[in-house]
Amino acid sequence: MSAPAHTAAHDHGAHDSHGHGDHHDDGPVSHSTFKGYMTGFVLAVVLTAIPFWLVMGKVIPNPSTTALVILGFAVVQIVVHMVYFLHMDAKSEGGWNMLALIFTLVLVVITLAGSLWVMYHMNTNMMPAMVHDMKNMP
Repeated sequence: MSAPAHTAAHDHGAHDSHGHGDHHDDGPVSHSTFKGYMTGFVLAVVLTAIPFWLVMGKVIPNPSTTALVILGFAVVQIVVHMVYFLHMDAKSEGGWNMLALIFTLVLVVITLAGSLWVMYHMNTNMMPAMVHDMKNMP
């Protein structure tokens, strides 16, 4: 090994040990391409057209089943939008995006479940008295 090459290698190591070297990511940066956007767009259109067809064609006779199927398509479409348009995955921003998403979902579930629980118990405990009182009104 020649002296200049040895010195350059030594200098590069010295810079890295002090944190002044070039920053290298562990993986490729997620830059989307036209192909990626088109894939997301086609998936979004298909995931919109299928539920529309299910409802307009009355393919599933039971409305509850239709609603659950549409809800499933909606969840898949949310994932498609997050991956293809928002570029969210487990590696983006060092995992902080995924952690923020999970935290948000936990808060939404707690809020919705708590609201439904409160409304159910308010309906169960308050409404019978109101109906009873209204019967006695002149």
